Amino acid sequence: MIFLRPRTIIVLVAITALVALAGCSRPEKGDSGKQALTIKGSDTMVHLLSTWAEAFMAASPTQVSVTGGGSGTGIAALLNNTTDICAASRQIEAKETALAQQKNIIPNEITVALDGIAIVVHPDNPIKELSIEQIGAIYTGAIGNWKEVGGPDQPILLLSRESSSGTYVFFQEKVLNKKDYSQQARLMPGTSAVVQAVTADRGAIGYVGLGYAHEAGNKVKTIAVTSVVGQPAVMPSVSTVKDGSYPVARALYLYTNGAPQGKVKEFVDFCLSPAGQKIVADTGYVQVN
Repeated sequence: MIFLRPRTIIVLVAITALVALAGCSRPEKGDSGKQALTIKGSDTMVHLLSTWAEAFMAASPTQVSVTGGGSGTGIAALLNNTTDICAASRQIEAKETALAQQKNIIPNEITVALDGIAIVVHPDNPIKELSIEQIGAIYTGAIGNWKEVGGPDQPILLLSRESSSGTYVFFQEKVLNKKDYSQQARLMPGTSAVVQAVTADRGAIGYVGLGYAHEAGNKVKTIAVTSVVGQPAVMPSVSTVKDGSYPVARALYLYTNGAPQGKVKEFVDFCLSPAGQKIVADTGYVQVN
């Protein structure tokens, strides 16, 4: 018989406990033992991403979780390593890139679709077109009544996305010429909320992604936009976004930490595949290839 000293026994017990714990651990998985993939960010892209996720999960043993909250929220999650993929309707900013470097995160930008920002009003509003300058004046508060742009004598209800939204930032830069939004602007938590509010108020105006305007149908009225007063106004559509004639258009991005690998790469590859790009078109966005 071999006798062990008390200290030796304690060490062996500790090693045994560690081995047992290691045996209990496993990679993160979703329901039914599937591997988990998280995507967080742009509300504009939620509908597109959800459709991509459904098609991807149908062919892959992966549980894909899609949540919105805005592009800023998604980028913050990427920098905090709490999401596998960030969805963004704007490019990452210099201050965010600097923060990423401090955290040893390498944001990798992938353009997956194009989008037009549709200007929507209540279906009863007779206004058919506005210039970029007029829309900017409305959203900065310089114009507060529809009669000032050829409409009825009715106060304008401004509906905007929240400041964490990439659409909010893009719209401010592109349409407001980087000026501040009016303090009268009502900040909405998501794009769907903008659509609902426009539907409910005849004096409302909002801006939404092309896919959301397409999905809303006759519940809202999409108006044509011109870069300069007096020039032909252009309606947002797949063709006008692609050819650059619609003035309020942008790219949509996925961001990963470094070059995508594993399931992240499989998902990104699917988004850019013919099947994935068909979903882009079917959901009202614009294909990149």
